[in-house]
Amino acid sequence: MNRNTWMGVAPGALLVALVGTLAFALAGTELAMRFGLGAITLAILIGAIASNGLPQLGHGVFRGGLTIAQRHLLRIGVALYGFNLDVQQIAHVGGRAILIDLFVASTTLALGWVIGRRLLRLDPQTVLLTSAGSAFCGAAAVLATMPTLKMSEHEALDKSAAAVATVVLYGTLAMVLYPAIYSFLGSAVADFGIYVGSTVHEVGQVVAIGGMLNEEVANAAIVTKMIRVMMLVPFLLAVSFVLARRDSSGERGAITIPWFALCFVLCAAINSLGCLPDGLVGMLRQTATLCLTAAMAALGIDSQLKRIGRAGLKSLVLGGVLFLHLVLTGGLANWLLA
Repeated sequence: MNRNTWMGVAPGALLVALVGTLAFALAGTELAMRFGLGAITLAILIGAIASNGLPQLGHGVFRGGLTIAQRHLLRIGVALYGFNLDVQQIAHVGGRAILIDLFVASTTLALGWVIGRRLLRLDPQTVLLTSAGSAFCGAAAVLATMPTLKMSEHEALDKSAAAVATVVLYGTLAMVLYPAIYSFLGSAVADFGIYVGSTVHEVGQVVAIGGMLNEEVANAAIVTKMIRVMMLVPFLLAVSFVLARRDSSGERGAITIPWFALCFVLCAAINSLGCLPDGLVGMLRQTATLCLTAAMAALGIDSQLKRIGRAGLKSLVLGGVLFLHLVLTGGLANWLLA
């Protein structure tokens, strides 16, 4: 990394490190432990409070480091999180989780298209980006879908920003709502982790919600979520194929494959073999927590009310309808298949 590149990344990286360090420090306090607030959860809360008080933290010299944390550290953290799981846990939720994920993803895409195009009269790109973000894995799905839609750079930035804003808004609401649902229903909830993983937008949000509850919920949630993330690949292939057929030039858009989801499964498989020393596995687990905390700090810093407001009323309405669908219809599907 040359000097110019480092200078473009360093301020944001130091900011993320500062928020993450504060989150780890507060997570060790009696008050945080009493309310089940881990470092990952505290990082996004501290970041959001800081950036809404000082909006410049999300822009300018901080941008480069925040982007790296959100994109690369999140994916590394999620991949390494596989060392917290084994094949037996994956098999435990696998069949039912796949069915629920398929139902949730397909109905979210279909409902998004009908509401977005027929009722709200939104352009197809905004509808696809917003629906993909809700159906699969939030901002990562928006960024992965964007190259397949063949938009200009300015158009892509505007429409992806609107879609990401809905993910940030409703995903943040989910982080408040789901623990409340769990507290209200308590032991009456069957496989609450599968419910979380199959209906919450972002991978990081799933991890954070699981961290607020317990290890069993967290593990089931992340496995279910990673199955859902991997379903993004056939969706991107389908979008690329359909658009290529409509394009007289026959050129297909680039497809971004979520390799971190596949690495997650690989890490879980390696962990299941028991071939690595316990010390190394512990270090890899701690590295996953550090990466995810940094990513959540960056996501919190990007959670500015001003940015969410720029998304536009129609985009927010579409995102809100899909959020209600995920919570209610997804909850019904989980209850019926429990």
